Amino acid sequence: MPDSRVVLITGGNRGIGRKIAEEFLANGDRVAVTSRNGDAPEGALAVSADVTDSDSVDAAFTEIEEKLGPVEVIVANAGITRDNLLMRMSEDDFSDVIDTNLGGAFRTVRRGITSMIRAKKGRIVLISSVSGLYGVPGQANYSSSKAGLVGLARSITRELGSRGITANVVAPGYVRTEMTDALPEKQQQDYQAAIPAKRFAEPEEVARVVRWIASDEAAYISGAVIPVDGGLGMGH
Repeated sequence: MPDSRVVLITGGNRGIGRKIAEEFLANGDRVAVTSRNGDAPEGALAVSADVTDSDSVDAAFTEIEEKLGPVEVIVANAGITRDNLLMRMSEDDFSDVIDTNLGGAFRTVRRGITSMIRAKKGRIVLISSVSGLYGVPGQANYSSSKAGLVGLARSITRELGSRGITANVVAPGYVRTEMTDALPEKQQQDYQAAIPAKRFAEPEEVARVVRWIASDEAAYISGAVIPVDGGLGMGH
C-alpha cells in the first residue's frame, strides 16, 4: 500500500463527496471532510468549514494540520445549485453559486498550496460537472461556476507544475444519487436516453477516478478535464 496521505474533501459528508472520502479511506489515507453538521464517513475527521469564508477555511486547515498533518491532496467538491431560467435568475442566485462553487475552490486551494509547495508535492482535484462543459438550461450560474474550475486548474498547473503539484478537473455526468432516484421515472428515462451508456453513473465510479488522478500513477497528468459521464458530453 502506498504511503498514507492527508486528504481533504470539501463537502465530503454526503453524496459523491462522501463516496470519494470512503474511497480514500479504503486506500489507507487519512481523510478530513468539511461538514456543517459534523457528519462524516466512519474513520474520517469532520471539520466545520464555510468555503465562502476565508477565515473559516483557514481554521479548518489549521485543525486538520494539528490533528492529521499537512494536507497533501485537496478535493474541492463543495457546491450548491440555484436553478432558474436566465431571465428569471436573481443576481444573488448567480453570485451565491459562483462564490460557493468557484470561489470556494479558490479559497480552499489558496490556503492548501503553501504546505504543498514546501513539500514539493501535491494533488488538487476540482469536481466540475458535464453541466460546465455541455451547458444546461436553467443552470447559467452552475454551468458558469463549473466551467470556471477548468480555468482555475489550468492556471494552477502553469504556476505550480514545476513544484510536483498537479491540478485536474473531474467532470461527472448524471450520477445515481438520492436526488436522481427521486426524479419521475419518465424523466429518468429521458435523461438516460441522451447518455450513450444508457445509464447513470454509480457514485463509486466517480470516486475511483478521483482517487486515481490523485495517485502517483497520474503524476504526469495536470490541467486535464476527465469526464465521467458515459459519453454524454463528448467533445466539450
